Amino acid sequence: MRPAIELAELVRSGELTAAELVQASLDRIDALQPTVNAFTHVAHESALAAAGEIAAGDSRPFAGVPIAVKDNRAVDGMPLTMCSDLFGDYVARSDAYLVRRLRDAGFVIVGKTTLPENGILPTTESRRSGPTANPWALDRTPGGSSGGSAAAVAAGMVPIAHGNDGGGSIRIPAACCGLVGLKPARGRVSVGPDAGHGFLVADGVLTRTVADTAAALDVLAGYEPGDATWAAPPAAPYTELMSAEPAGLRIALVFNPPLDDAELDPLNEAAARDTAALLESLGHHVVQYTPPWSGRGLLADFTRAFGPATAMTTFVGGRIAGREPTEDDVEPLTWKIWEHARGQDTITLLAAQSKLERIARGLVADLARFDIVVTPGLGRRPVPTGEIHGRGPDPWGHYRRSGAFTPYTAIVNVMGLPAIMLPLYQGEDGLPTGVQLIGPPEREDLLLALGAQLERALPWAQRTPALRPSGVG
Repeated sequence: MRPAIELAELVRSGELTAAELVQASLDRIDALQPTVNAFTHVAHESALAAAGEIAAGDSRPFAGVPIAVKDNRAVDGMPLTMCSDLFGDYVARSDAYLVRRLRDAGFVIVGKTTLPENGILPTTESRRSGPTANPWALDRTPGGSSGGSAAAVAAGMVPIAHGNDGGGSIRIPAACCGLVGLKPARGRVSVGPDAGHGFLVADGVLTRTVADTAAALDVLAGYEPGDATWAAPPAAPYTELMSAEPAGLRIALVFNPPLDDAELDPLNEAAARDTAALLESLGHHVVQYTPPWSGRGLLADFTRAFGPATAMTTFVGGRIAGREPTEDDVEPLTWKIWEHARGQDTITLLAAQSKLERIARGLVADLARFDIVVTPGLGRRPVPTGEIHGRGPDPWGHYRRSGAFTPYTAIVNVMGLPAIMLPLYQGEDGLPTGVQLIGPPEREDLLLALGAQLERALPWAQRTPALRPSGVG
């Protein structure tokens, strides 16, 4: 599938109609949904109706381009399930601000995508919707929590999909599925009108190219009335800023994981080292560095802050259901987090948030000596389906294993920095191998420009998955 901005140009020029493009996307979804299981809802009628309103010459940047929205953001007239039985078949009655911006840019929403229940885990296999398959290896996870969106883009069901990231939930599936995944800076994209200020969560997209990511950020970024916090606007559109040719950047290569007891797969380590060598060849200055983020007990404090925020989703689901949630309504890990949050006093929550903010300030100051920080994308290779799902007798064990799988991402949410996952390499096992680049505060432009430079040096967009189990062929 071509990049989204190229598809928009085909519609704009009249070479392809929006209806033809959207129909092709819907056909691909229908053909692959039984295998990949990336969607919770496919909007055949409304998508074709919206496409029928778009004519050649439409100047909007993404006019006629199909897009999928993760099933934890409201799309007027479509189900909002969080992949939880507690939400049932609830249908949203309005658009989230970011969805309105997508529509205003000309995107056609073709459906909602899967996630782990309430977006908790970095895998996507909820009890309600079942496991979503990684198109590169159907018996492996596509990552999470934006796993359905990543699988849909990797499988060519849509050229671009919405995701959000509270601990790596855009970057993790990007690494698993061979995509570009940018977590914007804190406050860059509004989470309104329904959600409050997001200390950890940022919304964005999953794409095949850096250019698509930049163009989508131009659409999504910006203040909305009532936002509690927001990032300063860029000096120019990101599509212009990404064309800069970065030179002589000071880059740190980091391997020590922020989460304790995490292991690093040799293929993931090799990808980060090869990226460092490539950056050196492009004229940048790379040094190996050990930030003071290991051994801080971050998982416990992250859970104390993340748990109540996640439990709020269970609370909202209960209000939608019109009753107090019960253990039968949700999966075991969700219930454990709900109980943990209800049993945690306010002082403990505020102390955890204060500690995380204090650690974040120190880390941001420490990393200011560098322009970019490079880390492995994941600790482990994409795990087999069924290994981490939050059910069974030991849901907390699944939660801890999820941290060992993805130890490099959540710290960026704590710091509020922008970060991008790039699919620079493919491992000997045939699976994509992402590398994470962390930028300075509010410098998505620098990440996009460097990402584009790396993409020119080592193109990846034409790689396509075989849609087979791992180890076959």
